[in-house]
Amino acid sequence: MDAAAHPIPDRHGQNLFSTDRELPGLLGLYLPEDLRRHMHPHFERLGALAGGRLDELAGIADRNPPELEHRNRTGQDVQRIVKHPAYVEMERLALSEFGLGAMSHREETLGWKGRMPAIVKYVLTFLFVQAEFGLCCPVSMTDSLTRTLRKFGSPELMKRYLPQLTSLDFDELAQGAMFMTEQAAGSDIAATATTARPGEQPGQFLLSGDKWFCSNPDAGFAMVLARIEGAPEGMKGVSLFLLPRHLQDGSLNRYRIVRLKDKLGTRSMASGEIRLEGASAWLVGEAGRGFVQMADMVNNSRLSNGVRAAGLMRRAVAEAEFIASERRAFGRSLQDMPLMRRQLDKLRVPAEQARTMVFQTARALGRSDAGEEGAYALLRILTPLIKFRACRDARKVTGDAMEVRGGCGYIEEWSDPRLVRDAHLGSIWEGTSNIVALDVIRAVKREGSLPVLQAHVEGLLEDMPSVAPAFVLALRAAMARACALAETAAREGGDVLARQAASALYHCTSAAAMAWEAAATGSADRLRWAQLALQHRVLPRDPLSPDVMPADWSSARREPSTTAA
Repeated sequence: MDAAAHPIPDRHGQNLFSTDRELPGLLGLYLPEDLRRHMHPHFERLGALAGGRLDELAGIADRNPPELEHRNRTGQDVQRIVKHPAYVEMERLALSEFGLGAMSHREETLGWKGRMPAIVKYVLTFLFVQAEFGLCCPVSMTDSLTRTLRKFGSPELMKRYLPQLTSLDFDELAQGAMFMTEQAAGSDIAATATTARPGEQPGQFLLSGDKWFCSNPDAGFAMVLARIEGAPEGMKGVSLFLLPRHLQDGSLNRYRIVRLKDKLGTRSMASGEIRLEGASAWLVGEAGRGFVQMADMVNNSRLSNGVRAAGLMRRAVAEAEFIASERRAFGRSLQDMPLMRRQLDKLRVPAEQARTMVFQTARALGRSDAGEEGAYALLRILTPLIKFRACRDARKVTGDAMEVRGGCGYIEEWSDPRLVRDAHLGSIWEGTSNIVALDVIRAVKREGSLPVLQAHVEGLLEDMPSVAPAFVLALRAAMARACALAETAAREGGDVLARQAASALYHCTSAAAMAWEAAATGSADRLRWAQLALQHRVLPRDPLSPDVMPADWSSARREPSTTAA
């Protein structure tokens, strides 16, 4: 039967970049024109892969998870994780062909001379994750480990190990991981029980203890938290170490993968339990400041979590939109039915909020790394905001989008169940929602991030002359109230208010930024989504009255702004 006439629409084979109507305008706003033009064919190619071959590989890898082999066929005690060829091919695409784990640390990637801005990496990740989520965790950890090693590692360590971490040769490159979680400690890093005793060489330590949840456990390198023998209890006694999988003579280091986890989602990627048995590792940075140094890696991974959540939501929404446009029922197209149009908007708003926050946070990261005044304080609050809210939104958006496909959406042959399963990861790893919401309040108290965020939003509000003044005033008033709530939470030690305050800051910031983007790109849809975000996710509403957007929000428009970021 002709696919166009088939009653069950199938989007497989579409280019996930070229069919994304909002992305080109955003790239023109956030990327320099020469870089945007250079990257366009790479975005196009990855979009085609994500909608076709990469999506096929992801489905195969999801159905064929990795297995732990404890001995080789001759009985030697040589552990290895056996990965399906589909997963290995995705590793090659992500790490070697597109250089997602190394591009932020190289002077040339994808033919571009000079260090690639973080926004490019996150746009590529945003496209890649729409097909494959699990592998993007090792990709992120490789990038984050390399960043942390470059920031805190000794010249000797960098000289010895950076070439492997920044290589694009698939046979030579190394992947990264972080081994933090312990059974008793969990998010309470101060309770870390893994010990480190000095080795024979300067900076070398021998680690002993158990790590309970280690993703990518056979990675070439892992950052590990441990307590040096004789160090004080609590956070000040925890140090950071670089743990190589193989020793310099080529033999396996002294730690064992006890077993692999049987997870709800991210089945393609191995996660396991590690037992350190005097494993050789190298001190990174200053002893006793392990958590501070690891926090840089964790925060980078938290931003990546937000990017991945945004990508999952985009895939889920795009699938729902396609079904609604192609499926007919009761003599009408689904997209022409008022309830379906409303349902689609309820999916689009959180998905587009997350996408906007990806761009805003990535831009803050670039400015912070360049040493721009106030940029670190802005990054410090935007990162936990996107990790907290976007990851939680992804759980609902993927589930509600699955409903649009109907019964087929519940069948594992389609992408929907995998999206739903994978979406639950983001709000757990690298800090649960409570931990990350409290980190927002910590940024307010310790980094002075709130006035910086408020000034940033005010700058956006002042640069949107095409937007109705009444809507700008509503955004400004809502942001002031959100900041007041966050101040109350910080001043009164209001842990109970942390989630409420974090959500308020996220929704107000994203709505203002979306309106700014709409003014700069001329996207009427984006402005409407910004209005819906404020109306439905921030402002009080009467649940017993019809939803009506204020009339003056869409009136008294002025000339569009020509200002771009």
